Amino acid sequence: MTPEGKALSNIVILGFGFMLMFTAFQTCGNIEVALVSFPSMSIIYGVFSASNLVAPSVVAVVGPQLSMFFSGLLYSAYIAMFIQPRVWSFYTASVLVGFGAAVLWTAQGNVLAINSTDTTIGRNSGIFWALLQFSLFFGNLYIYLAWQGHDHISEKDRQTVFISLTVISLIGCFLFFLIRKPDPSEPTPSETSEAPLHTESTDMKACKLSVTKEMMLLCLPIMYTGLELTFYSGVYGTCIGAMTRFGHNAKGLIGISGILIGVGEILGGGVFGILNNNRLGRNPVVLLGLLIHYLAFYLIFLNIAPDAPQAPEEGTDLQAYMTPNVGVALFCSFLLGLGDSCFNTQLLSIIGFLYKEDSAPAFAVFKFIQSIMAAIAFSYSNVLQLPWQLLLLVVTGFMGTLSFFLAEWLVVAKRRDSDYDSI
Repeated sequence: MTPEGKALSNIVILGFGFMLMFTAFQTCGNIEVALVSFPSMSIIYGVFSASNLVAPSVVAVVGPQLSMFFSGLLYSAYIAMFIQPRVWSFYTASVLVGFGAAVLWTAQGNVLAINSTDTTIGRNSGIFWALLQFSLFFGNLYIYLAWQGHDHISEKDRQTVFISLTVISLIGCFLFFLIRKPDPSEPTPSETSEAPLHTESTDMKACKLSVTKEMMLLCLPIMYTGLELTFYSGVYGTCIGAMTRFGHNAKGLIGISGILIGVGEILGGGVFGILNNNRLGRNPVVLLGLLIHYLAFYLIFLNIAPDAPQAPEEGTDLQAYMTPNVGVALFCSFLLGLGDSCFNTQLLSIIGFLYKEDSAPAFAVFKFIQSIMAAIAFSYSNVLQLPWQLLLLVVTGFMGTLSFFLAEWLVVAKRRDSDYDSI
């Protein structure tokens, strides 16, 4: 197999491994609320944020492949905990999976970077993102089909589901062993053998990367992806389920909403991966994502009651500026997923291009910023009314897009200078 073919197969295996792991994890998250009385996302995101400070060192010492495998085992342990949940095991598993998430995503960024070139990083980012987002589709589809109309979940059903999800997650973990070492033109940090010396400088590299001109410009779009991650994964589904004017099946629409978010993510990742055009650059895709999100935010503002995020269990009878429409609500779910894929695929692409030699600390900085903003958004999600949350997304999205444009123009200028130097 050619070096390019080997690298592409590694990206596909990476995507399938994440797809299986997060199909299990996303499904677990969707049914967690129905099974336990204490949420875990705030714990996971809090530990996730802090652990990004040490994740590059772990990846440097252990290597990206083993880092993903052992982190995946922590995800599997978290899912297995629900087979027979206890309070102590729940909190312990939440802390461990938060640490595992930081190492997992840092190692993923490293594998993506070392298996990509300047011309394939955009394609590979899109392929990985599309495969990953199948987890949203499968997880929500299972919940919708298997448990539709069930008011009570028996202990036997719970155990069967979580045993199955644990097995699926473990299969994803072992897939990482199929990833083969690429044939780089020059050694990368993750491949050096002097682990102690490299470990000593890894945290310093992450700190230095965080204050480079390009990374500081990318901070704003990364912050935006953290805010809108919380919105589409937590807030919007809750809002749909709280709308009593959608009928008695409003709660069931949450699963369909998640499926359509996944469809949007898959479509965006696939299109921007297959049709990646280096001549046009990344800016048009990010601009498209912003416009798609603005359309979604406007329709949500018109269609969903302002008090939906704070609505009690029985829901809200209020309406916004139009007669609530289920079709519009679900169309917005698709738009949220499609727009999110525009931002994330291009952020993966530009970070992988800029920091290929220091990909582990660079992606750790990326996830550190994103997870902090997601945690902040979770903290205000049930306090601020929906119009204020949408306004915050509109402003942050606009500033983040402008900032991304500047970072991309710096990349183009560097590439042009490099081309001149090679003449």
